Amino acid sequence: MASAKSPVVDIHTHVYPPSYIKLLKSRSSIPYIRSFPPSPALRLVILPAEDTESTSRGRPVGPEYYDINKKIEFMDTHSIDISVISLANPWLDWVPAAEAAKAAGRINSEVNEECGKFPGRLFAFGTLPLSGGKDIIVTEIARLKELKYMRGIILGTTGLGKGLDDPELLPIFQALQDAELPIFLHPHYGLPGSVWGERASDYGHVLPLALGFPLETSIGVTRMILSGVFEKVPDLQMILAHSGGTLPFLAGRIESCIEHDAHLKAEGKLGKRRKTVWDILKKNIYLDAVIYGEIGLKAAIQASGEDRVMFGTDHPFFPPLDEEGGKWLSVETNYEAIKSALGSGSEEAKGALGGNAIRVLNLRV
Repeated sequence: MASAKSPVVDIHTHVYPPSYIKLLKSRSSIPYIRSFPPSPALRLVILPAEDTESTSRGRPVGPEYYDINKKIEFMDTHSIDISVISLANPWLDWVPAAEAAKAAGRINSEVNEECGKFPGRLFAFGTLPLSGGKDIIVTEIARLKELKYMRGIILGTTGLGKGLDDPELLPIFQALQDAELPIFLHPHYGLPGSVWGERASDYGHVLPLALGFPLETSIGVTRMILSGVFEKVPDLQMILAHSGGTLPFLAGRIESCIEHDAHLKAEGKLGKRRKTVWDILKKNIYLDAVIYGEIGLKAAIQASGEDRVMFGTDHPFFPPLDEEGGKWLSVETNYEAIKSALGSGSEEAKGALGGNAIRVLNLRV
């Protein structure tokens, strides 16, 4: 375990609680869980690219997905003191409107109870009943504020189905700002399959995961910026998965394109009152450190600040392919990136590893 003076906090770590697993098992279309004979093993299919007749259909579902004790074992193995758990994609985006409120209430309460089994070690980002409509969503936001271990919400880039620049999201963003619940933004839908070319299936999941997810995040947040969300809801706080995708690297280019766009100028959307991309990165956005490399992490730090970057693992995804037990390379790579970028043992590294998350998310019981 890490010392009490420098706790390690994992803010990007997922759980499929038992009721969610049960829900997925009852389905026959994406997302779903089932076995594919002759193998009796259960597999999770959550992406269209995974729903193909092949030996690699979906991904194996073991107890690390739903058994909270396995989460604690993983934390202990990797010297993680606190985890902020969240339901993994595709959340409740697909739930029929009439069932959204009940599903979200049940799952959020279940996750809160799971956290209560290990007080002080587990907190959570809640899940919103996005298909249920504004009133139901806002009601659940208020309820999340009353749950002991909830510290924000997890959201996908489609929002209510039309993207994060959808005007109908504004009252929901306002409710989250008023409740002081940050958004943990996580990709899921990627880019159209045609982008990857005819040989994409030869390369496993590498193209959609390595490129599609980061670009999905970058596009979603850029649409928010262009639509003026951060002027209309000025104190909205967001934590972007995977170090913000490509946003730190492309921020200067996005800002330059905005400043030189004649259409935006004619619409009166430029001028001193506009928040620049750099303003938003430093005042409204935090970045996780799930980037697996020093160079990418340094870009994230330079874009948002040393005090706005937070460690994550993406557990239970990206386990070792050939080893049982022991430490995961994916996790150790993120540890090393922080140490290399900020200096092993430095105050800045301690902040990225845990101090920043404790401050921002108030991780105290």
